[in-house]
Amino acid sequence: MNEQATSRPDDSLPEPTSTEVLLTAEVFDGEPGCIAQARALADRFLARLVAEWLAVLREHTRSDLMLAVSELITNADRYSHGPYLLELEGDARRISVTVYDSSTALPVLYSPDPARLGGHGMEIVVALCDRLTAERVPVGKRIRAEFMLST
Repeated sequence: MNEQATSRPDDSLPEPTSTEVLLTAEVFDGEPGCIAQARALADRFLARLVAEWLAVLREHTRSDLMLAVSELITNADRYSHGPYLLELEGDARRISVTVYDSSTALPVLYSPDPARLGGHGMEIVVALCDRLTAERVPVGKRIRAEFMLST
């Protein structure tokens, strides 16, 4: 299996021009309600990004980001053994949703197949975000979904 997987070429998104970003993170342990808590964290993050950074969100950015957070946290909960970290980072141009978990197994990106039962989470995330990367890190793996914002 590859050490890194990506859904789009690395040069398809412009590099950030500033090192200043809004950042928030929280550790989840898989207790009931953690997906709702992760979504609430993402919602508060978006509200701050709009208020403090004057970010302009496209019509579906909020719902796309919430669904991506739900899918990524669900996968971390289902496939890792231990706590996992949700990190949200953004500025007026982009948002990244990063989940770290203890499993070293990279996600499998299946081709779309409406007849397949299950295995659609990463397919959904790929469809929602502008770039998805997954790589092994010392604690397990890191999956990052990036969303470009209106400028």
